Amino acid sequence: MKQVKERRILITGGSGFIGYHLSNYLSQEPTNQVVLVDNFIRGKRDEDLEALLARPNVQLVTGDLTDLATFAQLGDGYDEVYHLAAIIGVKNVIERPHEVVRVNAIATLFLLDWFVKGGGKKILFSSTSESYAWTQQFYQLPIPTPENVPVALTDIKNPRSSYAGSKIFGELAVTQYCQMYGKPFVNVRFHNVYGPRMGFEHVIPELYQRALNGQNPLVVYSANYSRAFCYVQDAVMAITKAMQNPAGDGHTFNVGNDEEEITIGELAQRILEKANVSIDIAPQVAAHDPIVRRCPDISQARKLLDYQPQVSLDEGLEQTLAWYARRLAEPVA
Repeated sequence: MKQVKERRILITGGSGFIGYHLSNYLSQEPTNQVVLVDNFIRGKRDEDLEALLARPNVQLVTGDLTDLATFAQLGDGYDEVYHLAAIIGVKNVIERPHEVVRVNAIATLFLLDWFVKGGGKKILFSSTSESYAWTQQFYQLPIPTPENVPVALTDIKNPRSSYAGSKIFGELAVTQYCQMYGKPFVNVRFHNVYGPRMGFEHVIPELYQRALNGQNPLVVYSANYSRAFCYVQDAVMAITKAMQNPAGDGHTFNVGNDEEEITIGELAQRILEKANVSIDIAPQVAAHDPIVRRCPDISQARKLLDYQPQVSLDEGLEQTLAWYARRLAEPVA
């Protein structure tokens, strides 16, 4: 019998949406020792996280990556470091852009200083489709969009540029640090990942909750805009392949699903159908989103990582809405 090698894995932002699902997946292998670090500004200690933390091979470090003292709690020598921690969300980006820049930049730099001094062997940086947003707004980009197109910040006075800029900077920092110190790395740009436990400030759960609450007509912002949604299980598969396959080293990968691009209006209609709610839809203009169409080209991930999305939008919506239906039915403490 082939012996499975023990791996020590660090996941920053481990209590967040993607961090939780990644931790849940990796800790299913008993020989993996998974350490989560989170400051719980956005993450929650809900029943899902508590069940995860009950596993003997999962450890939680409560700490802030902008505080150097946190790194003393982490130890070193990790085989895999997944850097998912960041300030995200439209509300934060619009209301606290300076904090988005400060936290995302400092946390990444402090982590890299720790990483190259023996903290870990390989690092994966979590970037975003927002890296393309400003280039796409002012210049013609191919859609689906490949990773090798130029990225630009064309309006640094706009608060929205804080998030995109911090993630572009993060990709730059990870790339330059790792090239200088001879460390393997990979950058991934997430595209509209959805699924259970993503919070309520995202389009799918937010529309679902308002529909169940009887808003009629259902206000749908950017109804004519299109997106390609990726179920979180597929996103987790993509990033673990990127981490564990040496063919991905030094590359930037789009992580998404290019097979079912859909308008937000059509998405709202599907949510209503699955919720068995019959109400009208009232399209409205979004104040903060100039990107009319977004869809990733994932051919590089298919070729180098053998990544192929498995979960259809219908299946993913059913699993996501079922999770939210259970949570919304729970009594408020």
